[in-house]
Amino acid sequence: MQQSPLYPKLGVCQINLNGQILLLDGAALDLSHFWPKIFAAQQNIFHACGEDIDLIYHYADQKPLNNVFDTQIALAFLGHGLQVSYQNALKTCLNIEIEKDQTRSDWLARPLTQEQMCYAANDVIYLSKLADALKTDLKAKGLYQYVLEDCQNLTKEIAMETPLAELYTDIGNYRHSRRELMQLQQLSIWREQITKALNQPRSFILRNSTMIDLVEKNPRNNFQLARIKDIRPHIVREHGKTILDLLKFLPPEEEWPLRMVKPIKSNSKEVAPKIDALIESVVLQTGIPKEVLLRKKWMNAIYEHVVFHLDEQSLPSYLMGWRYDILTQPLIALLKEDIEYLAMQMKIAR
Repeated sequence: MQQSPLYPKLGVCQINLNGQILLLDGAALDLSHFWPKIFAAQQNIFHACGEDIDLIYHYADQKPLNNVFDTQIALAFLGHGLQVSYQNALKTCLNIEIEKDQTRSDWLARPLTQEQMCYAANDVIYLSKLADALKTDLKAKGLYQYVLEDCQNLTKEIAMETPLAELYTDIGNYRHSRRELMQLQQLSIWREQITKALNQPRSFILRNSTMIDLVEKNPRNNFQLARIKDIRPHIVREHGKTILDLLKFLPPEEEWPLRMVKPIKSNSKEVAPKIDALIESVVLQTGIPKEVLLRKKWMNAIYEHVVFHLDEQSLPSYLMGWRYDILTQPLIALLKEDIEYLAMQMKIAR
């Protein structure tokens, strides 16, 4: 896959089909009949599938892909860490060493070198063997179905597109005023439209940190705009007036976004030990590492669910499956004991 465009260009597609290694030239072949076969397959095995799934969704124009087994996710469940590389996974689990010297090669250049083709083949030649070893361990520990569910949650998460009007929520924070959030909303919508039109990454247009600097410093002219953090000179030249207008011309105040809630830093001293004990008991019961069991953003979602009395369907899908009975429900029950303390931290009037 070639680096940098928003929509990646497919260079080489590597497939291990029952031990037969196939290298498909994505730059030359029409793969329109290939993509449906991925969705129809009994199971697709990947390692760190995120970028691959994103690419498949783009080219196949179909989503989500529900038949994925990701060996990186499997390794995390087995206690090897959250982001084990394919190279380290092979070394740890199979005592196989492969070279990674072609990682940054130009995969759109033709002809491919022998080194590139060997590297591409090595990327999948041992993948089935690795997956088989991991599946054996997972099934022995009763974790295989949990891994499949988390893989499915990930592919669904990648398939989800944030509505344009909500893009600013990944950039702003509770410190920003409603006016600043309105400016961020307008800037983030414009940036998304430009990135798709030009097929460039969002950071090539405006970084998130640059957008925050824009609304906090509120430049009034191109001279002030050029002094904004990390803004590219050609962006000032080509889009300076548009950016300044987006900062200046806002809709009526009643249409501005509400302030974002302050994140929870801690529970009360009475409830915090109970939460720690609950999580530790689930870790001991399942053998699943804590960092796999519960992520910070999921915990924040539970906090908001409790304080704002939100519907359970608003919780991340990860919390609604196998985690629900053993972790999500007990956590919600404990946090309800702490609701006044949590609401005070979020500065919510009750």
